[in-house]
Amino acid sequence: MIRIMPCLDMKDGRVVKGVHFVDLKDAGNPVENAAFYQQEGADELAMLDIAATLENRGTRLQWVRDVSAVIDIPLTVGGGIGSLEDIELVLDAGADKVSMNSAAVKNPELVRQAAIQFGSETITIAVDARRNPGMPSGFELVVSGGTKPTGKDAVAWARECEDFGAGVILPTSMDGDGTRAGYDLEFTRAIADAVSVPVVASGGAGKLEDFYAAVAEGKAQILLAASVFHFRTLRVCEVKQYLRERGIEVSGG
Repeated sequence: MIRIMPCLDMKDGRVVKGVHFVDLKDAGNPVENAAFYQQEGADELAMLDIAATLENRGTRLQWVRDVSAVIDIPLTVGGGIGSLEDIELVLDAGADKVSMNSAAVKNPELVRQAAIQFGSETITIAVDARRNPGMPSGFELVVSGGTKPTGKDAVAWARECEDFGAGVILPTSMDGDGTRAGYDLEFTRAIADAVSVPVVASGGAGKLEDFYAAVAEGKAQILLAASVFHFRTLRVCEVKQYLRERGIEVSGG
């Protein structure tokens, strides 16, 4: 069952959207956007505090409270989550799941402990990568909002995270982010083939065909998009209808 997940990238209390994680444009109020997406039939919502790690601080909990108050679909929150205490605070503020990236790479044991304490289904690991022919899979893991290469193979890391107990893997190709040129199907598929937990296609959705390709070729089970929904290029209900017409089983209305 395929799920659609709009993503609110947050900075300074506003939804923003960039290209390759930079050149950010304002995309509106997070609470209004969240309520709108639920009404549109979104199955889940992601909210990423994109500056938290770079600014070396935790997630802004008030944003989580405000957004969770207007929706009852699952909310995944990421950005600046670096400890079990951070996870607890974010869940208490109204999130259903957390997404970790840099902190998990720095301390893989955190993933294991978090899965034990809060349940695997609560823990999403975001795997940001760039193409690097020197890696076995061709993709190198990057952290800190895409600014730091780690020297680790991104696909091997995703497999490790599943072993540690992560319940969802969210791969984003830095080469595709915000470009609306289509998901990086090769990267999404490489991760989906390597793990048995649900994989989120993320980064680069621009047209209806991209969503279909993410399922048919990328083997993703959750389809995340930001720009196309924020700037109303496409609607959630339109994407679902398109997928259904092509024989793909889609969650909800």
